[in-house]
Formats: sequence, C-alpha cells, structure tokens
Amino acid sequence: MPPDARILIVDDHKDTLYALESALAPLGYQLKRATNGDDALKEVLRGGVGLLVLDVRMPGVSGLDVVRYMRGLEQTQHIPIMLVTGFGTDTELTSAAFRLGVADLVTKPIDPWTLRTKVRYLYDSHQRHRSLEREIRELRALVKGYEPSGH
Repeated sequence: MPPDARILIVDDHKDTLYALESALAPLGYQLKRATNGDDALKEVLRGGVGLLVLDVRMPGVSGLDVVRYMRGLEQTQHIPIMLVTGFGTDTELTSAAFRLGVADLVTKPIDPWTLRTKVRYLYDSHQRHRSLEREIRELRALVKGYEPSGH
C-alpha cells in the first residue's frame, strides 16, 4: 500500500459524509468519498485505498455486499474496512460483518474522537503490515539471487 493511500468514506447521505470527513480531517490523511456501493467498488478497484469507512445500509449495493465482493478479490481482500451503522448494535449484523472480515463496526451518531482513534489505528497498522510484506519480498529476492561461492 502506498504511503499516500486514501481513506474512502462511503455513505448515501451527504450530511453523514460531511460529518465523517470533518471528523477525520485532523488526521491529515487523503480522504475520498463515494455515495453508493457501486462507486465505492470502482474506487477500490482503481487502487490506492488504504482503509474503507463504509455505511452498512445503502440503496442498491449495500455495505455488506461491498465487503463480500472485496473479500473475494486478492487485490482488495486485505484492505481494512470499518462499517458504520445508524441502527444500533444488531447482533446478527455484527456477527455477519465480523465473519466477512470487517475490522470494526461503529454506530451513529459517531463520536469524532473515537472514530479518529480507530481509523488511525487501522490505517497505520495496515500500512506497517504492507511495508513489512514489501521488505520480506525484497529480502527473499535478495536471498534467492545470492549464489554462495564454492569455497
């Protein structure tokens, strides 16, 4: 994941998008927005998304549909996803989300401090993980290319 990877915020309500952007702006990360599941998938497939903050219930392609699709593709299956719901803690939704590999679930109204803390942790952890994976690949390539001399 590039160090300038964006956080994609997805919600079908523009006021919620604005509130999420306002809450996350102090972190200094690049933010991108989408207003439906189709646009979210298109943006994720373009690459460069380091974290998805995704509304659960949207018309058409729901948040869980987006998660299912992303988890089925190698290029997107490791992107951390935080689901946002305005319907309180629904145990069925929560268990379905975590079975699909969602990293976290937050409920509306969203506390900006809590959201920033969770997003910073997920984004930074994922970035460190990707950086370590790159280093491992580079080291393996060096080791593979190393031919010991026959002393």
